[in-house]
Amino acid sequence: MIERNRKAEVNRLLDGNPAVVLTGPRQVGKTTLAHQIVRERGAIYLDLERPRDLARIADIEQYCEINADKLLVLDEVHRSPGLFAPLRGIIDMRRRAGRRTGQFLFLGSASIDLMKQSGETLAGRVAYCELHPLSVSEVGGGERLRLWHRGGFAESFLAPTDERGFDWRLDFIRTYLERDVPALGPRIPAETLRRFWTMLAHNQGQTFNAASFARGLDVNGVTIGRYLDLMVDLLLVRRLQPWTSNLGRRLVKAPKVYVRDSGICHALLGIGTLDELLGHPVVGGSWEGFVIENIVGALPRRASWGYYRTAGGAEIDLVVDMGAGEIWAMEIKRSTAPSVSKGFHSACEDLKPKRKLVVHGGDESFPLARDVEAVALSRIAGL
Repeated sequence: MIERNRKAEVNRLLDGNPAVVLTGPRQVGKTTLAHQIVRERGAIYLDLERPRDLARIADIEQYCEINADKLLVLDEVHRSPGLFAPLRGIIDMRRRAGRRTGQFLFLGSASIDLMKQSGETLAGRVAYCELHPLSVSEVGGGERLRLWHRGGFAESFLAPTDERGFDWRLDFIRTYLERDVPALGPRIPAETLRRFWTMLAHNQGQTFNAASFARGLDVNGVTIGRYLDLMVDLLLVRRLQPWTSNLGRRLVKAPKVYVRDSGICHALLGIGTLDELLGHPVVGGSWEGFVIENIVGALPRRASWGYYRTAGGAEIDLVVDMGAGEIWAMEIKRSTAPSVSKGFHSACEDLKPKRKLVVHGGDESFPLARDVEAVALSRIAGL
């Protein structure tokens, strides 16, 4: 079993808060991680998609009273939003009795719905953590190419053959389109949403042009925005916002979009092997998205990020505010012998970052000219 980096973070949050929300797409490993925590803490796990477990908490106040000394883990809790109101009263009652932390762990795959439901009702009582697909730091640097090609969902990454991993991803896509999206309420034809998802994969790492997508799907721009919001909510697509600046530069203002899991991106495009990927036009955007997901998954909770691009050609692939205004500028290169563009240096003159990094596909880290550090992707978490 692969040890997940987020486990320590979830335990830390449980030790400091009454409730913790763990989000992440389906099959990313939330339930597996939760069962590890259940075993270690002697907790109770309930899956709210199972009628038997729902029946057990028909009277949630009585159930919590019976199990007052145990952590209660509720999976797919966004499907039962009515629970949050009585849980608020239970948390407050326990606080008055002296128990202030480690009461509830909520799991869910629809990020915005879950955060809105819990945030409105449990404000000041809940902390949030997102579980990402497997990262290079979790599987080891020697597996980075397989992880990039197959993606970070364990069933795909650990499949005995490329074909089995590819088939799993196709089934994953079909399940979201035919089951999970309709369950959230929006009436979007599965074929239309699949075409949109595939168009996003073709445009991996490009700035988002709603009008172009609208023409391709024969809908209006507002509808395209709704489709994108849905995919972002499901944690399947990342909308990387442009970095805001008060420097008076003319900045590109459109977000860049990425299918968050590289393996899902490749499955949407019919890319079945690493050799096919290396010869495909999406290879550069795919690697960039893969690296960004690994970086974002390793950042501290206080960090914020975006990309920087001016009309004059100055560009940084990823700008990170580590907190208190400490800026890091990151250029992403697939080459094991990376070089830095003039546009990167120009952008760094604008933003004056504390650290300038080139994250590359090799195994070594070494200094480059003008205070730029070349850092292997496998070592990025250690920074």
